[in-house]
Amino acid sequence: MKHSYFCDGNKRKISWVIKNEEMAFNQIRDHAEIYLDKLSIEQSKYVALHVGIFWGIGRFIIKNDVFIKIMLDQKPMYEHLTGMKQNNDKFIQSKTNFIKQLIEQRCLQINFEFIRPDQNLASKLLTG
Repeated sequence: MKHSYFCDGNKRKISWVIKNEEMAFNQIRDHAEIYLDKLSIEQSKYVALHVGIFWGIGRFIIKNDVFIKIMLDQKPMYEHLTGMKQNNDKFIQSKTNFIKQLIEQRCLQINFEFIRPDQNLASKLLTG
């Protein structure tokens, strides 16, 4: 089964949408207390990506060996995750390592796609 994955975050909340041919799973969460009002928007988006994938695996929505198209609306994040550019932020590097571990452990087939911010389904959860 193929999935599209959208994520977003701000200073207070994270959100994600996991969509497949049959359903869409929408989630919004407050940041953990240690992150509340302490992360940049970019760092928050990495938290949303990490937590959402982990949640999807735990809920058996994302299974081993599935294809996931990760939709990213921030160019630096897209360039970092596709290997086009480095990111020197230690927090982002740590989250990226956790994301890569999940991908490797579950043999996920990942494709990153750059989208316009108005196409990000997870953003709509944060704003409305």
